Amino acid sequence: MATRKPPTAEPHVERPGPAEFRDPLVRREMAKAAVWLGMALAIVGIIVLAQPLLLILGGAIFAVFLDGGTRALGRFLPIPRPWRLLLTIILGFGFLGWVGWFAGTTIAAQAEALRLVVTEQFDRLMQFAASLGLMPAGEPTNLGGQLLGSVGRLTSAVGSAIGAVGSVIAMIVIGIFLAAEPRIYDRGIAWMLPVRHRASFYRIAAHVGFTLRRLLFGRLVGMIFEGIFTWIMLSLGGVPMAALLGLVTGVLAFIPNIGAITSGVLMVAVGFSAGPHQGLYAIFVYFFVQNIDGYLVVPYIARRTVDLAPAIVLGMQLLMGALFGILGVLFADPVLATMKVVLVDLSRRKSIDEGEEAEVVAG
Repeated sequence: MATRKPPTAEPHVERPGPAEFRDPLVRREMAKAAVWLGMALAIVGIIVLAQPLLLILGGAIFAVFLDGGTRALGRFLPIPRPWRLLLTIILGFGFLGWVGWFAGTTIAAQAEALRLVVTEQFDRLMQFAASLGLMPAGEPTNLGGQLLGSVGRLTSAVGSAIGAVGSVIAMIVIGIFLAAEPRIYDRGIAWMLPVRHRASFYRIAAHVGFTLRRLLFGRLVGMIFEGIFTWIMLSLGGVPMAALLGLVTGVLAFIPNIGAITSGVLMVAVGFSAGPHQGLYAIFVYFFVQNIDGYLVVPYIARRTVDLAPAIVLGMQLLMGALFGILGVLFADPVLATMKVVLVDLSRRKSIDEGEEAEVVAG
């Protein structure tokens, strides 16, 4: 009697579901869409997280200052790096403390006088504009009050004094940690990159660090030069509050273009408050200092660092200021220099690789 074989079950065949795309065109378009979506999310994240990102950026810039000072001391003091870093911190904060003491004991009383002088000169300017028909007749102080009120509201929106102090302390702490062990953070970032790109990252990071050290050192030299030279020239011409104006000019010299214009307006306003001769002399001092700084100091520094076109720097300042406020304006110059160094390095490396490939093909 023949036995019957049980029916064999047909093998289960997996079929593509709705979440699987096999068409190469669809896959390619989805990859493009994912890239654009990722870029949009990154931009939104940068805007939303602007404050902590700016604090980290400020800490990195402060770390560049500390690292530059540590390397400079290494040329004269053959001691371990931690001790040189500690000495740099002590000297840096000691100098800032002396400046604060000098400002507090010598020219603190001039700060209120400067505010009153600027307000008075602004009112006179508004009255002159109204007499020419450039502005509607009325109390010009109202416009000044509105401007000052707007600045006050903006300052309130940015944060309180306690928040500002906390932000500065956070940037200082981040900068000290970064300057203490820079290689640890370089290796940590490189670890997140593919192995084939790590050598390029180390090369670009070293080039960026070298350029920023030179750039910030040049900014520091320019600040000292403009501050002291302005102080001496204004004192010789009998312009009031020469020490305060020299200090303000030196501090604002860290911000290219915008800082020079702001300090020039203050200088001229104070000069004309003392008389027409002092006002004209203040205009002469402003252009004399700026020309020496622009044609002698800055070109010499730029040849040794990175040459940035003034129009591009101003455009970057406006963009960073619109997005991130006053800190964006302060950090626009180092960010632009970093972008230029990275792009130039990548372009140069690509040209070298293409040249090598052409030689191989020709051979």
